[in-house]
Amino acid sequence: MSPTPQQRRAARHGAGPSTSATRRGPSGGRKKPITVDAIIDTAFGIVEREGYAALTMRRVATALETGPSSLYAHVVNKEDLDELLIGRLCAEIELPEPDPAHWRRQITDVCTRLRDQYLRYPGISQAAFAAAPSNLDTLRVGEGMLAILLAGGIAPQAAAWAIDSLMLYVNAYSLEVSLANSRVDRGGEPGAGTGSGAGEAPGADGWVVGRDELLRRFAALPDTFPQTKRYAAELTAGTVHDRFDFTIGLMIDGLGASDR
Repeated sequence: MSPTPQQRRAARHGAGPSTSATRRGPSGGRKKPITVDAIIDTAFGIVEREGYAALTMRRVATALETGPSSLYAHVVNKEDLDELLIGRLCAEIELPEPDPAHWRRQITDVCTRLRDQYLRYPGISQAAFAAAPSNLDTLRVGEGMLAILLAGGIAPQAAAWAIDSLMLYVNAYSLEVSLANSRVDRGGEPGAGTGSGAGEAPGADGWVVGRDELLRRFAALPDTFPQTKRYAAELTAGTVHDRFDFTIGLMIDGLGASDR
């Protein structure tokens, strides 16, 4: 009896080789066989060109010139495909040897690398939300982050929850930037952000709405917003990555303080 998709998934998590299926039909010999890697590559291509919202099993099957049922011999469902995509991105992240003297810089670097991986594919970090990872490549990043925090003297429970919080922020940040970029690409103008960073996108001044326009809007607010008007320059300062670095640093510094 052939292995079920679930058994294939378990084999992949055990670092088993990718299996392939021979194409059938008149053109079968002229097409590349369907493999897990081919499905992942095709899915990334769709996300890169059209964004994560366009990714469905049917869309991948169409791109591979096959039917959705052919994919299910290799990928259990869309959630399984999501896990494979995040795993592929995590596999490309280099992890440092934990250094007690430089643990803050090391954990920041890992978060930055993960952010940069997500930003390569618009909205892909959405695939990491509400997922309990079982992919070995994804777990490897969590293992590396845990080792860094423990080497820095962070208590195990605080380190475990810190990884959760840091990854959640990286995921959310990457998703927001992707959404903002897609609005810019469509020529839209979303609501301007404030101190939360909403409405930002990497660009000349780091905003979907230009900084000068934001300052004008804040200046036009009624006097019931005295702090926003007074500190408009601070609220609109910096690029999105400046804010990313600030927030990660704030979280890490607070983590170090909690163990004193």
